[in-house]
Amino acid sequence: MSFPPCPSCKSEYVYQDQNQLICPECGYEWNPSDVEADEAINVKDANGTLLSEGDKVTLIKDLKVKGSSQVLKIGTKALVRRIVDAKDHQLDCKVDGAGEMMVTAQFVKKA
Repeated sequence: MSFPPCPSCKSEYVYQDQNQLICPECGYEWNPSDVEADEAINVKDANGTLLSEGDKVTLIKDLKVKGSSQVLKIGTKALVRRIVDAKDHQLDCKVDGAGEMMVTAQFVKKA
């Protein structure tokens, strides 16, 4: 029997215990019927527009890249690859000219 990956750590080694699914890697337990309601992560851009995976966004502010002397200029385009439920950087993006990096949703607008 195949179970969905863990919603917490995305591990594929999930097993069932009565009506709960359990992840042995992170210890997360959940009811599979409740996952559909929790799965949607709502992230909004600087203008309040709801973002989703696959959206194209534009930076609205010059951003310094941590650990580098590189600066991402205003107007740089990026493609949202996935949305993460984190408090500081919500968007995993492919930024033109800079590669893959995490970006905070409040510094982008939907293109």
